Amino acid sequence: MPGTLVFKLKPEFRTQASADQITVPALAAALQRLGATRLRQKFPRARPASTELPGSVELRLVYQIELAPGSSPEKAGRALLLTGTVEYAEPLYYRAPLYQPNDPLADSTNAAGQFYLKNIRAYGAWDVTKGDTSIIIGITDTGTRYGHEDLINQLKKNYADPIDGVDNDNDGYTDNFRGWDVADNDNDASTNPAVFQPIHGILVSGCAVGQADNGKGIAGVGFRCKYLPLKIYPNTATGRFAGFEAIVYAADHGCQVINLSWGDAGRYSQFEQDVITYAAVNRNAVVVAAAGNTNAELDFYPASYDHVVSVAALAPNDTKAGFATYSTHVSVSAPGESILTVWGDTNSDYVAVTGSSFAAPLVAGAAALVRSRFPLFTADQVAAQLRQSADNIDALPGNAGLAGKLGSGRLNVSRAVRLTDRREARIIASTLSPGRTVYLPGDQLSLTTEVENLLQPITGLTLTLTSLSPHVTVLQGTFSVGALATLARTSNLAAPFRLAVAAAVPINTHATLRYRFTADNGYQTDQFLTLTLNPDYVVLDANDLHLTLTSRGNLGSDGLNSGRGESVTYKGSPGLLYEGGLMVATTPARVSDRVRNERYVADNDFYALSQVALRRQPLRAPQEAAGLFQDSLPTLTKGRTVGVRVRQRAYAWSDAPHRDYVVVEYQLRNLTADTLKPLYAGLFMDWDISPDANRNAAAWDSVRALGYAYTPAAPTVYAGVKLLAGGTPSCYSINNNAPNSAPVYLGNGFSAAEKFLTLSSKARQSATGLPNGTDVSQVVGAARLRLAPGDSVTVAFAVLGAATLPALQAAADAAQIRYNTVLPARPAARFTSWQLYPNPTTGRLRVEVPLEFGGQEIRVLNMLGQVVLTQRQTTPVIILDLSSQPAGIYLVQLWSAAGVQARPVLVQR
Repeated sequence: MPGTLVFKLKPEFRTQASADQITVPALAAALQRLGATRLRQKFPRARPASTELPGSVELRLVYQIELAPGSSPEKAGRALLLTGTVEYAEPLYYRAPLYQPNDPLADSTNAAGQFYLKNIRAYGAWDVTKGDTSIIIGITDTGTRYGHEDLINQLKKNYADPIDGVDNDNDGYTDNFRGWDVADNDNDASTNPAVFQPIHGILVSGCAVGQADNGKGIAGVGFRCKYLPLKIYPNTATGRFAGFEAIVYAADHGCQVINLSWGDAGRYSQFEQDVITYAAVNRNAVVVAAAGNTNAELDFYPASYDHVVSVAALAPNDTKAGFATYSTHVSVSAPGESILTVWGDTNSDYVAVTGSSFAAPLVAGAAALVRSRFPLFTADQVAAQLRQSADNIDALPGNAGLAGKLGSGRLNVSRAVRLTDRREARIIASTLSPGRTVYLPGDQLSLTTEVENLLQPITGLTLTLTSLSPHVTVLQGTFSVGALATLARTSNLAAPFRLAVAAAVPINTHATLRYRFTADNGYQTDQFLTLTLNPDYVVLDANDLHLTLTSRGNLGSDGLNSGRGESVTYKGSPGLLYEGGLMVATTPARVSDRVRNERYVADNDFYALSQVALRRQPLRAPQEAAGLFQDSLPTLTKGRTVGVRVRQRAYAWSDAPHRDYVVVEYQLRNLTADTLKPLYAGLFMDWDISPDANRNAAAWDSVRALGYAYTPAAPTVYAGVKLLAGGTPSCYSINNNAPNSAPVYLGNGFSAAEKFLTLSSKARQSATGLPNGTDVSQVVGAARLRLAPGDSVTVAFAVLGAATLPALQAAADAAQIRYNTVLPARPAARFTSWQLYPNPTTGRLRVEVPLEFGGQEIRVLNMLGQVVLTQRQTTPVIILDLSSQPAGIYLVQLWSAAGVQARPVLVQR
């Protein structure tokens, strides 16, 4: 949703904020600099978090702002995070309604029209309970038709606030007598033909609460239960999608069940999860959501969030509907094809429709009946009852291979309201150590789980962890829980599960782990956990400057706003880099990179030939990474690309004074049949330096070939790039907020011509942002006169961070010295005749070097890059004594006027 941002204030700043004002100095200043308007507390009347409700969330700390037209919510969110005063700052996402209608002329008078009531055993359930008018289902959707014959008597009316122009019940909503239009902020929740899929909400409402026993039309599963229509899609120019705001409204206005027949496969949002948690935990509402219509296994939101009953759609024969999304996040399944329901074009019409949108409200109606039958159940217990009473459908031929991905089975409403002996132990928290978002080949980790028994007491309970992936091995996977009373909790903190990632794993692999509970009397139930393995990037974190290096030339993250990567940080700071990456150019029309382009999406010129990886046995530094990528030949891209293969390497040291930088080296090979003249290579870095990314400045230290950025008014972190080798230095500092008349205007993206300009400018725009500061980017590069076909050139940079400018300059000097001594340019081939042996050695090492190379010096470096032995060559054979050095890998360097050659040697004891 363009121009809108939500953020959550950290609890320690609660007293410095009100409904429409924040006096936290750093945050208030950042909001002012962003030009933020309409600051407001998003949920001022929300129930506060409570220690009596474990896992409850504090929504009163969530605020919403409007940004200036054209502003990037992601960029603004990073600016707020840099203040250190917010827990998160995110865009608001639009989640579309889920609707796959069939022929609108379906025969709604067919006696078998509501076949699904028989499938889900609704008739048997109504023999036990027909629900209760005090149970309200919140239908968050496109609205309703108040006068339809099967809905008119099912509406929950708010008699405390009749329509008289006064907010009689003082809840902040005037005349919310019959629901609310949350999208347009008015009291008319009826559908509007101008709204996308206008009757969707009517169709959903009929499935859940169509009036039964009225001699007309259909019978909704909820029977006597009422519904509260909440319109979440706008039909006014000022309205906006308000699905999650409607969830809070429903939870705060007494809805014990909330239906969400909308969503998409977009990115995870912590704000959205907070809203779900608030409804389910703080307000004890059962949240039911459609699992999606994608015919794919994927995470679909909001259905895949915690505390949601996710519902997959079935065909009439209980097999997965052909269009249905499936995953381990699904809780139960329900019929989703040819569902006869209220149509809503008139007050007495009906239609058969298809989609998971209409499977979800069947489960919502069932949840309402369970709440009527078991009024003391918590929302999580209702969800457990629905799961544990479902009919297993895994054995059906049409569901082959989908075990665990259609939930616990097909909804059985009769069993859900009848059975009182159900048991369900559930994992309510999983904690991995080390705590990362991704894991690398060869990693070992531990897994702690917290278990809660939601239903009847359990004895003999055992939790077994199994890997369903060949890439993860469970080394210890049994937790003997024993007996557990209703709502009792326990954990395996004393003896966590232990896991190992295989040494060889395909990139970006998702590995599924299965939790299986077993207990006395044959009880069994499963849950699942997914790990992301071997991402297409590595993080060099051996020192205080942490850097994400990707397989395709990006730094910080694998593409603009991709979420894949951990940015650049210094001593635990927030991410300092919004976007970064290598750019190579030879003309304004021939530029190769993977940073944003003139359409404000990432270019995809570089592709990986080998995945970037950390070396298991580094030779030159405690941490080394390497990878290979290239762009396409210009003959294949109409002359748009350069035609280079790039071998990248990165090095990080942990000893002083080398803790403040990471060296990144690129060896560029000309793949074309022509000489590249000239050739430019540089790093584009869109810096967001704390404490305020919109008040940064960029500068150039020409003596050190060091470009850097900082916040002039309150400098706490300096970050920059130094050219170490590769050509004539250049720097171009960019004001991201410059007017469109500027030579480089990032407001509409970053064109190839602009990229070429920044690489070839030779420091004509070396500084920007002073005196008041702005949002800055910088390109630090190197210029070569020519690169012949088949030839290679090495360009090297140090990415640096420090608390002060002198410290940054000192780190730059240290990086240059270490690069010159430990990572010299690769030597000429004529050095290949020198030898050293034995290797491995127990102490004495024989080095043989032809005398015609004359004037050599031999240096031995340890793993930290420290020189532990220096010896001049005066004879063809030299004996090096390493017996006093500890066991390990050392680097023997041969120095001469012709260059430097290095070879590793292993010292054993």
